[in-house]
Amino acid sequence: MTSHITASLTAAAVAALLALQVHAQTTASMVDSHIAVAKAAAGTEHVALFEAICGPAPGSPPVGVGIHRVPGRATWHAEPVKVFDNLYYVGEKEDSAWAVVTTEGIIIIDTVWPYSVNDEIVGGLKKLGFDPGRIKYAIVSHAYIDHIGGARFLQDTYGTRIVMSAADWDFTEKSRGLLPAIKPKRDVVVADGDKLTLGDTTLSIHLTPGQTPGTISLLVPVKDGGRPHLVATWGGTSFNFELTPANFQTYIDSAVKYQDIVAKSGADVLLSNHTICDVSHTKLRAMASRKDRDPHPYVIGNDSVQRYVKVAEECARANLLRLAASGRSGSLK
Repeated sequence: MTSHITASLTAAAVAALLALQVHAQTTASMVDSHIAVAKAAAGTEHVALFEAICGPAPGSPPVGVGIHRVPGRATWHAEPVKVFDNLYYVGEKEDSAWAVVTTEGIIIIDTVWPYSVNDEIVGGLKKLGFDPGRIKYAIVSHAYIDHIGGARFLQDTYGTRIVMSAADWDFTEKSRGLLPAIKPKRDVVVADGDKLTLGDTTLSIHLTPGQTPGTISLLVPVKDGGRPHLVATWGGTSFNFELTPANFQTYIDSAVKYQDIVAKSGADVLLSNHTICDVSHTKLRAMASRKDRDPHPYVIGNDSVQRYVKVAEECARANLLRLAASGRSGSLK
């Protein structure tokens, strides 16, 4: 009797182990399938994005991460660059900031760090021949310090209106990773589908929560020698948030939604808030030597813009499966 029970228990344990192995193999196969789709979508244009986010997600940084010391200027400073007739790069070597110049003033997209905003955005605009006092709005794509860091300075110095979603205003006010002195005062709150018009330019605002609860992605009309183009900005890229199934699903849903927006809009330019992701570190140099009839390095076509967001979606799907297989949250590294 005892030997029969022992044999039965042993058989059950073996069966359970085999089931777990089969499940693990199935999950690994599904992860590989999403990685393969992401790699195919990346093609040759979006390899940097694929390599940056398709590995195991890092999860949230430790609480209290902020500016412990100001890095040397040589490590982050970049010169401003005219990219389109009405769009200028005023960001750092790694963290992007863009200036949309209109007939009634300037809209800044992302505000870099507290220590670099005066050098890059203010100084950059002056070098380009613009008055930083004409910065009317600053849109924060998502409320992490490398994008919101300079917002309070612009708000206090120039009366710039700071634009975020309600969810990211809440996120900012509750954040323990942002010092109170650099948190902007709650200002313009935008909702999904809102428009921001300044002078002759109207930006379309789309909420794409994921990297933060209220991440913003945009559509921005630009011109190159008078020829119209449409910029799409994917507002939040990395998986450096609390790793939960719900958060990954939110990210995935936003990516699917934004791909449809991009497809219907015909956007043919893709901008990121990190130079490595949209290869701005290479494209900005190419702008310096570009001749009038040369192809524009940032104009990549609507299919390529859609594929960029597809890479983000599929890498998120792969990491959601990794999270489920790990049975835990936090970091998948």
